[in-house]
Amino acid sequence: MPEIASFAAVTAGEAKPENIPKGHVIHANKDGVGLAQTDGVAPTDDSVKPYKTALPNVPVTVERRPFVPQEDEKLVDAGTARVNIAATKEEPNGTHENNWAERHENQTVVQQHTAYWDADGDGIIWPLDTYRGCRRWGWNPILSLIAMALINLNLSYPTSPSILPDPFFRIHIARMHKNKHGSDSMTFDNEGRFRPQNFEDLFAKYDDGNKGGLDMWDLLRAWRGQMFVWDFFGWSAAFFEWLATYLLIWPEDGVLRKEDVRRIFDGSIFEWKAHEYERKKTAKGSKSAKGKMNGKNGQKNR
Repeated sequence: MPEIASFAAVTAGEAKPENIPKGHVIHANKDGVGLAQTDGVAPTDDSVKPYKTALPNVPVTVERRPFVPQEDEKLVDAGTARVNIAATKEEPNGTHENNWAERHENQTVVQQHTAYWDADGDGIIWPLDTYRGCRRWGWNPILSLIAMALINLNLSYPTSPSILPDPFFRIHIARMHKNKHGSDSMTFDNEGRFRPQNFEDLFAKYDDGNKGGLDMWDLLRAWRGQMFVWDFFGWSAAFFEWLATYLLIWPEDGVLRKEDVRRIFDGSIFEWKAHEYERKKTAKGSKSAKGKMNGKNGQKNR
Protein backbone atom coordinates (compact mmCIF):
# COMPACT_ATOMS: atom_id res chain seq x y z
CA MET A 1 0.00 0.00 0.00
CA PRO A 2 1.46 3.42 -0.97
CA GLU A 3 2.36 5.80 1.84
CA ILE A 4 -0.40 8.36 2.51
CA ALA A 5 0.69 11.99 2.33
CA SER A 6 -1.31 14.54 4.31
CA PHE A 7 -2.74 17.15 1.97
CA ALA A 8 -5.42 19.39 3.47
CA ALA A 9 -6.16 21.13 0.19
CA VAL A 10 -7.65 17.95 -1.27
CA THR A 11 -11.35 18.36 -0.72
CA ALA A 12 -14.39 17.28 -2.60
CA GLY A 13 -14.53 20.58 -4.47
CA GLU A 14 -10.82 20.84 -5.26
CA ALA A 15 -9.97 17.25 -6.12
CA LYS A 16 -9.45 17.89 -9.81
CA PRO A 17 -6.74 16.25 -11.95
CA GLU A 18 -4.94 19.55 -12.54
CA ASN A 19 -4.63 20.06 -8.75
CA ILE A 20 -2.99 16.68 -8.11
CA PRO A 21 0.83 16.62 -8.01
CA LYS A 22 2.49 14.25 -10.49
CA GLY A 23 3.13 10.83 -9.01
CA HIS A 24 0.14 11.07 -6.62
CA VAL A 25 -3.48 10.01 -6.64
CA ILE A 26 -6.44 10.86 -4.43
CA HIS A 27 -6.70 8.30 -1.65
CA ALA A 28 -9.71 7.88 0.60
CA ASN A 29 -9.85 5.66 3.69
CA LYS A 30 -11.43 5.61 7.14
CA ASP A 31 -9.17 8.47 8.28
CA GLY A 32 -10.34 10.83 5.54
CA VAL A 33 -9.07 12.02 2.19
CA GLY A 34 -5.47 12.62 1.26
CA LEU A 35 -2.85 11.98 -1.39
CA ALA A 36 -1.19 8.67 -2.08
CA GLN A 37 2.24 8.59 -3.71
CA THR A 38 2.18 5.93 -6.42
CA ASP A 39 5.90 5.68 -7.30
CA GLY A 40 4.82 4.59 -10.75
CA VAL A 41 2.84 1.63 -9.41
CA ALA A 42 -0.88 1.33 -10.07
CA PRO A 43 -2.82 2.40 -6.94
CA THR A 44 -4.85 -0.16 -5.05
CA ASP A 45 -7.91 2.07 -4.49
CA ASP A 46 -9.77 4.72 -6.43
CA SER A 47 -7.59 7.20 -8.34
CA VAL A 48 -8.27 10.44 -10.16
CA LYS A 49 -9.84 8.40 -12.95
CA PRO A 50 -13.66 8.44 -12.88
CA TYR A 51 -13.77 4.65 -12.76
CA LYS A 52 -12.35 1.65 -10.93
CA THR A 53 -10.30 -1.16 -12.42
CA ALA A 54 -10.24 -3.45 -9.38
CA LEU A 55 -12.38 -4.53 -6.45
CA PRO A 56 -10.83 -5.91 -3.25
CA ASN A 57 -13.62 -8.46 -2.94
CA VAL A 58 -12.80 -9.80 -6.43
CA PRO A 59 -9.10 -10.77 -6.05
CA VAL A 60 -8.51 -11.55 -9.73
CA THR A 61 -9.25 -7.91 -10.62
CA VAL A 62 -6.59 -6.79 -8.14
CA GLU A 63 -4.07 -9.37 -9.32
CA ARG A 64 -4.55 -8.59 -13.01
CA ARG A 65 -4.78 -4.84 -13.42
CA PRO A 66 -5.22 -3.44 -16.95
CA PHE A 67 -3.09 -0.75 -18.50
CA VAL A 68 -4.39 2.72 -17.62
CA PRO A 69 -3.06 5.50 -19.91
CA GLN A 70 -1.80 8.62 -18.14
CA GLU A 71 -2.38 12.20 -19.23
CA ASP A 72 1.20 12.66 -20.48
CA GLU A 73 1.20 9.34 -22.35
CA LYS A 74 2.77 9.39 -25.82
CA LEU A 75 0.43 6.60 -26.85
CA VAL A 76 -2.87 8.27 -27.66
CA ASP A 77 -6.21 6.47 -27.97
CA ALA A 78 -4.81 3.17 -26.74
CA GLY A 79 -8.20 1.52 -27.15
CA THR A 80 -8.29 2.26 -30.88
CA ALA A 81 -6.80 -0.48 -33.06
CA ARG A 82 -4.00 0.51 -35.49
CA VAL A 83 -4.26 -0.95 -38.95
CA ASN A 84 -0.60 -0.86 -39.99
CA ILE A 85 1.61 -0.12 -36.96
CA ALA A 86 2.23 -2.01 -33.73
CA ALA A 87 1.97 0.95 -31.37
CA THR A 88 2.88 0.79 -27.68
CA LYS A 89 3.55 3.44 -25.06
CA GLU A 90 7.30 3.05 -25.67
CA GLU A 91 6.96 2.92 -29.47
CA PRO A 92 3.78 4.86 -30.31
CA ASN A 93 4.74 5.07 -33.99
CA GLY A 94 5.60 1.41 -34.49
CA THR A 95 8.87 -0.03 -35.82
CA HIS A 96 11.09 2.33 -37.80
CA GLU A 97 14.26 0.26 -37.86
CA ASN A 98 15.12 -0.35 -41.53
CA ASN A 99 12.02 1.71 -42.39
CA TRP A 100 9.80 -1.21 -41.43
CA ALA A 101 6.60 0.77 -40.85
CA GLU A 102 7.10 2.79 -44.02
CA ARG A 103 7.88 -0.25 -46.19
CA HIS A 104 4.81 -2.10 -44.93
CA GLU A 105 2.34 0.77 -44.67
CA ASN A 106 -0.02 -0.96 -47.11
CA GLN A 107 -0.26 -4.13 -45.00
CA THR A 108 -2.21 -4.76 -41.84
CA VAL A 109 -0.12 -5.66 -38.81
CA VAL A 110 -1.17 -9.32 -39.02
CA GLN A 111 -0.07 -9.35 -42.68
CA GLN A 112 3.26 -7.82 -41.63
CA HIS A 113 3.52 -10.60 -39.06
CA THR A 114 3.70 -13.15 -41.88
CA ALA A 115 5.59 -11.11 -44.50
CA TYR A 116 8.96 -12.65 -43.54
CA TRP A 117 7.96 -16.02 -45.00
CA ASP A 118 6.80 -14.49 -48.28
CA ALA A 119 10.32 -14.11 -49.66
CA ASP A 120 9.23 -13.61 -53.27
CA GLY A 121 6.44 -11.18 -52.39
CA ASP A 122 3.68 -13.06 -54.20
CA GLY A 123 1.36 -13.03 -51.20
CA ILE A 124 1.49 -16.81 -50.76
CA ILE A 125 3.41 -18.82 -48.16
CA TRP A 126 4.19 -22.35 -49.31
CA PRO A 127 5.25 -25.01 -46.79
CA LEU A 128 8.76 -24.81 -48.21
CA ASP A 129 8.77 -21.04 -47.51
CA THR A 130 7.98 -21.76 -43.87
CA TYR A 131 10.69 -24.39 -43.64
CA ARG A 132 13.32 -22.13 -45.18
CA GLY A 133 12.34 -19.24 -42.94
CA CYS A 134 12.85 -21.36 -39.83
CA ARG A 135 16.17 -22.69 -41.11
CA ARG A 136 17.38 -19.11 -41.57
CA TRP A 137 17.07 -18.68 -37.80
CA GLY A 138 19.41 -21.60 -37.25
CA TRP A 139 16.70 -24.05 -36.28
CA ASN A 140 17.63 -27.64 -37.08
CA PRO A 141 15.80 -29.54 -39.87
CA ILE A 142 13.57 -31.53 -37.51
CA LEU A 143 12.37 -28.48 -35.58
CA SER A 144 11.85 -26.61 -38.85
CA LEU A 145 9.79 -29.48 -40.27
CA ILE A 146 7.63 -29.56 -37.14
CA ALA A 147 7.08 -25.79 -37.34
CA MET A 148 6.24 -26.07 -41.05
CA ALA A 149 3.68 -28.80 -40.39
CA LEU A 150 2.03 -26.99 -37.48
CA ILE A 151 1.87 -23.65 -39.29
CA ASN A 152 0.78 -24.66 -42.79
CA LEU A 153 -1.53 -27.52 -41.82
CA ASN A 154 -3.43 -25.34 -39.37
CA LEU A 155 -3.34 -21.93 -41.05
CA SER A 156 -3.83 -22.83 -44.70
CA TYR A 157 -7.55 -23.62 -44.92
CA PRO A 158 -8.92 -20.49 -43.17
CA THR A 159 -7.05 -18.31 -45.70
CA SER A 160 -8.08 -20.32 -48.75
CA PRO A 161 -10.08 -18.31 -51.31
CA SER A 162 -11.98 -21.50 -52.10
CA ILE A 163 -14.40 -23.52 -50.01
CA LEU A 164 -12.16 -26.50 -50.70
CA PRO A 165 -8.89 -27.04 -48.82
CA ASP A 166 -5.68 -26.16 -50.63
CA PRO A 167 -3.96 -29.47 -51.52
CA PHE A 168 -0.58 -27.71 -51.25
CA PHE A 169 -1.37 -26.19 -47.82
CA ARG A 170 -0.51 -22.67 -48.96
CA ILE A 171 -1.27 -19.65 -46.76
CA HIS A 172 -2.75 -16.60 -48.48
CA ILE A 173 -1.50 -13.46 -46.71
CA ALA A 174 -4.39 -11.31 -47.95
CA ARG A 175 -6.77 -13.44 -45.86
CA MET A 176 -4.48 -13.90 -42.87
CA HIS A 177 -7.01 -12.22 -40.58
CA LYS A 178 -9.19 -15.33 -40.97
CA ASN A 179 -6.73 -17.17 -38.70
CA LYS A 180 -7.76 -15.14 -35.65
CA HIS A 181 -8.34 -17.52 -32.74
CA GLY A 182 -9.37 -17.24 -29.11
CA SER A 183 -7.51 -17.72 -25.83
CA ASP A 184 -4.65 -15.41 -26.86
CA SER A 185 -3.75 -11.86 -25.84
CA MET A 186 -6.49 -10.51 -28.16
CA THR A 187 -3.96 -7.99 -29.48
CA PHE A 188 -5.04 -8.65 -33.07
CA ASP A 189 -8.62 -7.79 -33.86
CA ASN A 190 -10.77 -9.75 -36.31
CA GLU A 191 -9.54 -7.68 -39.25
CA GLY A 192 -5.84 -7.96 -38.45
CA ARG A 193 -5.35 -4.61 -36.73
CA PHE A 194 -3.12 -4.16 -33.67
CA ARG A 195 -4.84 -3.22 -30.39
CA PRO A 196 -2.40 -1.24 -28.19
CA GLN A 197 -4.65 -1.54 -25.12
CA ASN A 198 -4.72 -5.32 -25.25
CA PHE A 199 -0.98 -5.55 -25.78
CA GLU A 200 -0.30 -3.23 -22.86
CA ASP A 201 -2.80 -5.19 -20.75
CA LEU A 202 -0.79 -8.35 -21.31
CA PHE A 203 2.24 -6.89 -19.57
CA ALA A 204 0.30 -4.85 -17.00
CA LYS A 205 -1.46 -8.01 -15.85
CA TYR A 206 1.24 -10.66 -16.07
CA ASP A 207 4.64 -8.95 -15.74
CA ASP A 208 5.23 -9.95 -12.13
CA GLY A 209 7.69 -7.53 -10.55
CA ASN A 210 7.45 -4.94 -13.34
CA LYS A 211 10.68 -6.20 -14.93
CA GLY A 212 9.80 -5.07 -18.44
CA GLY A 213 9.02 -8.51 -19.80
CA LEU A 214 7.60 -11.96 -19.19
CA ASP A 215 9.49 -14.96 -17.83
CA MET A 216 8.37 -18.59 -18.08
CA TRP A 217 6.11 -18.35 -15.02
CA ASP A 218 4.54 -15.13 -16.30
CA LEU A 219 3.90 -16.79 -19.66
CA LEU A 220 2.27 -19.77 -17.97
CA ARG A 221 0.00 -17.46 -15.95
CA ALA A 222 -0.82 -15.46 -19.08
CA TRP A 223 -1.61 -18.62 -21.04
CA ARG A 224 -3.96 -19.87 -18.32
CA GLY A 225 -5.41 -16.43 -17.62
CA GLN A 226 -6.37 -15.83 -21.25
CA MET A 227 -8.09 -19.19 -21.77
CA PHE A 228 -11.62 -19.25 -23.17
CA VAL A 229 -13.87 -22.06 -21.97
CA TRP A 230 -13.73 -25.23 -24.14
CA ASP A 231 -11.47 -23.49 -26.65
CA PHE A 232 -9.13 -26.43 -27.20
CA PHE A 233 -7.74 -25.12 -30.49
CA GLY A 234 -7.11 -21.66 -29.00
CA TRP A 235 -5.38 -23.14 -25.95
CA SER A 236 -3.01 -25.24 -28.04
CA ALA A 237 -2.43 -22.50 -30.64
CA ALA A 238 -1.54 -19.93 -27.95
CA PHE A 239 0.77 -22.43 -26.23
CA PHE A 240 2.73 -23.21 -29.40
CA GLU A 241 2.86 -19.53 -30.38
CA TRP A 242 4.46 -18.57 -27.06
CA LEU A 243 6.77 -21.60 -27.24
CA ALA A 244 7.94 -20.60 -30.72
CA THR A 245 8.41 -17.01 -29.56
CA TYR A 246 10.56 -18.14 -26.64
CA LEU A 247 12.64 -20.48 -28.82
CA LEU A 248 13.25 -17.73 -31.37
CA ILE A 249 14.21 -14.97 -28.95
CA TRP A 250 15.82 -17.31 -26.37
CA PRO A 251 16.53 -14.58 -23.79
CA GLU A 252 19.69 -15.09 -21.77
CA ASP A 253 18.02 -13.99 -18.54
CA GLY A 254 14.83 -15.93 -19.27
CA VAL A 255 12.72 -12.80 -19.75
CA LEU A 256 10.93 -12.03 -23.02
CA ARG A 257 11.34 -8.27 -23.30
CA LYS A 258 8.27 -6.24 -24.16
CA GLU A 259 9.88 -4.64 -27.21
CA ASP A 260 10.89 -8.04 -28.63
CA VAL A 261 7.35 -9.32 -28.20
CA ARG A 262 5.98 -6.20 -29.89
CA ARG A 263 8.25 -6.87 -32.85
CA ILE A 264 6.99 -10.44 -32.98
CA PHE A 265 3.50 -9.07 -33.57
CA ASP A 266 4.55 -6.84 -36.49
CA GLY A 267 7.02 -9.42 -37.80
CA SER A 268 10.00 -7.06 -37.90
CA ILE A 269 12.07 -9.24 -35.58
CA PHE A 270 11.96 -12.29 -37.86
CA GLU A 271 14.25 -10.84 -40.53
CA TRP A 272 16.45 -9.32 -37.82
CA LYS A 273 16.93 -12.73 -36.17
CA ALA A 274 17.80 -14.29 -39.54
CA HIS A 275 20.47 -11.62 -40.11
CA GLU A 276 21.74 -12.09 -36.56
CA TYR A 277 22.18 -15.83 -37.14
CA GLU A 278 23.94 -15.15 -40.45
CA ARG A 279 26.35 -12.74 -38.74
CA LYS A 280 27.13 -15.27 -36.00
CA LYS A 281 27.66 -18.03 -38.55
CA THR A 282 29.97 -15.82 -40.62
CA ALA A 283 31.94 -14.76 -37.54
CA LYS A 284 32.25 -18.37 -36.40
CA GLY A 285 33.41 -19.43 -39.88
CA SER A 286 36.02 -16.67 -40.00
CA LYS A 287 37.30 -17.63 -36.56
CA SER A 288 37.48 -21.30 -37.55
CA ALA A 289 39.31 -20.48 -40.80
CA LYS A 290 41.76 -18.26 -38.92
CA GLY A 291 42.42 -21.05 -36.44
CA LYS A 292 43.13 -23.55 -39.22
CA MET A 293 45.45 -21.08 -40.92
CA ASN A 294 47.39 -20.51 -37.70
CA GLY A 295 47.61 -24.28 -37.26
CA LYS A 296 49.08 -24.74 -40.74
CA ASN A 297 51.58 -21.92 -40.18
CA GLY A 298 52.62 -23.55 -36.92
CA GLN A 299 53.30 -26.85 -38.68
CA LYS A 300 55.40 -25.14 -41.35
CA ASN A 301 57.56 -23.51 -38.70
CA ARG A 302 58.45 -26.85 -37.10
